[in-house]
Amino acid sequence: MARLNLLEETRYEKLPVSVYNNQQEASVAVANRIADLIRAKQAKGEKAVLGLATGVTPIGVYAELVRQYKEAGLSFKNVITFNLDEYYPMKPTAAQSYVTFMYENLFSHIDIDKANVHIPDGTLDKEAVAGYCLAYEKQIEELGGLDLQILGIGRTGHIGFNEPGSAPNSGTRMVTLDDLTRSDASRDFGGKANVPTKAITMGIGTIFKAREIILMAWNKKKAPIIKKAVEGEISGEVPATYLQLSQHVEFVLDADAASELTRFDTPWLVKDCVWDNQLKKKAVIWLANEVNKPVLKLTEEDYNNHGMAQLAVEQGPVYNINIDIFNQIQHTITGWPGGKPDADDSQRPERALPAKKRSIIFSPHPDDDVISMGGTFIRLVDQGHDVHVAYQTSGNTAVWDDDVLRYMEFAIDFTKSIGEDTTHLQKSYEDMRAFFPTKQPNEIDTQEIRNVKGFIRKTEAISGARYAGLEDDHIHFMALPFYETGKTKKNSVGEEDIQLTIDLLQKVKPQQIFAAGDFADPNGTHLVCFKIILAALDRLKGKEAWVEDCWLWMYRGAWHEFETHEIEMAVPLSPQEVIRKRNAIFKHQSQKDRPVFPGDDAREFWVRAEDRTRDTAQRYDRLGLAEYEAMEAFKRYMF
Repeated sequence: MARLNLLEETRYEKLPVSVYNNQQEASVAVANRIADLIRAKQAKGEKAVLGLATGVTPIGVYAELVRQYKEAGLSFKNVITFNLDEYYPMKPTAAQSYVTFMYENLFSHIDIDKANVHIPDGTLDKEAVAGYCLAYEKQIEELGGLDLQILGIGRTGHIGFNEPGSAPNSGTRMVTLDDLTRSDASRDFGGKANVPTKAITMGIGTIFKAREIILMAWNKKKAPIIKKAVEGEISGEVPATYLQLSQHVEFVLDADAASELTRFDTPWLVKDCVWDNQLKKKAVIWLANEVNKPVLKLTEEDYNNHGMAQLAVEQGPVYNINIDIFNQIQHTITGWPGGKPDADDSQRPERALPAKKRSIIFSPHPDDDVISMGGTFIRLVDQGHDVHVAYQTSGNTAVWDDDVLRYMEFAIDFTKSIGEDTTHLQKSYEDMRAFFPTKQPNEIDTQEIRNVKGFIRKTEAISGARYAGLEDDHIHFMALPFYETGKTKKNSVGEEDIQLTIDLLQKVKPQQIFAAGDFADPNGTHLVCFKIILAALDRLKGKEAWVEDCWLWMYRGAWHEFETHEIEMAVPLSPQEVIRKRNAIFKHQSQKDRPVFPGDDAREFWVRAEDRTRDTAQRYDRLGLAEYEAMEAFKRYMF
């Protein structure tokens, strides 16, 4: 019976999928399978031939294999490896090369014979690439093929660098990289312009010949493409869908990457559910959007035709369900994000008391405050709350080099104008001008350059916070040390990061904290900064009375918003408030027009922010709620 239930739950899935609670558990499971294969081959006196992948996804797997080598006696002397791909052109010594990646994360830490390591050569003349690729294939064939191939997946659905349009029988070859793939790699290269346009990759046909294939994916950023790869039709537009044709493939996912699969996203379509309030709210909102009706117009027929008959029977009549959910959504809307004084707050998202609250807005980068919740920020100040803003990092990696020269030229001219000596400034300026033309992709700036970039972001943040109505003593620059590496790759969180946060919290003793709750990118600054706040609160909890009365509200960035059923506070903005928010964002001139790290969204930050908040308001409107110009959304985090 259990097997039948599983088949029903997974009937939308066209290949085997294993889901783990988190990427750490999943990585250990994959590493154990690789280790078991290696040991089984050793017992037979045979070679284990592995196809390996690069990128963030397999790092945990490699770390666990290294641990097993050092602590559990796992030897790699009988292992032969073939990597999936390499950028072209690419020197093996470059920081971005997959040769560097593999040695840093695996090969330098184990006893593998380096003669058994094969990684596509990014230094070849173009004329030599085709012959090299044929030889790469032949080497694999002469060893009897790959025993196991591990894969990641790109947001285009690529496996290896087999981009949309790749043929299912393709072999090892040179390819042109998709624009989205290059955008995703831009941080590693210090900007998209520095990302190679070509790569050498194993083909889909080569991958298919492996006796076992494991594709791994972690975090919500991968959830949409995983749904297409697992449940979608086979198409060259999503190369990973070709894996549906294999009898030897398995997708290994963490819960976030699996979150949009039908059995997790809309489970009522495949099984009976335990209808707690959150699932009921999600299902009713989904149904309203599916049939394009306001919540209060949903009928029993709508429920029955869309997998929700069980809910209708257990908790109906459906009109009562509709009213309940409509009221819950309506109660999230408030024009008083700090609580409405002298009001009944039993149906409001925030407490009425104290009427004037101490609030801290934590901003991971110097512009997240106004981009993500600028309207709410301004309203909190306008309504008389004691608002502080804390900029957790300097944001100094996200400033263009030519902006540095512009500010230095201003500093020199101003210093001259007041009759001061400019010798040192001039020397620094000339050093900077000499450095920039020779600067390599992702090369660390000099300390003076990093300081100037940080000062640029700082002055912009001050201007934005002042525009929102704050006094200077309520504007805090934390410059958390984990960020100050000068590189896109940051240090691990240290004691000083947490202590600086504790110090500020003890100083303000807030009743409200607003923090960036965008966890789509597990290596992103937002998530790191959020964890630092939680660590600080955890240490203070039980020791300081004010913590018990402090609420933590999460906001989202300029790219994504909470799903409607997740929103617990929606702050509507008038057309005038939207313009005020826009003006606050405009204070961040270095991030306007074309930011250094724009991601795959070409819109300016203020446009993204306005489109996002307008969409939130429209989603509420379609459900039958009042129509507003825009809405900023928040979700409470229980700590």
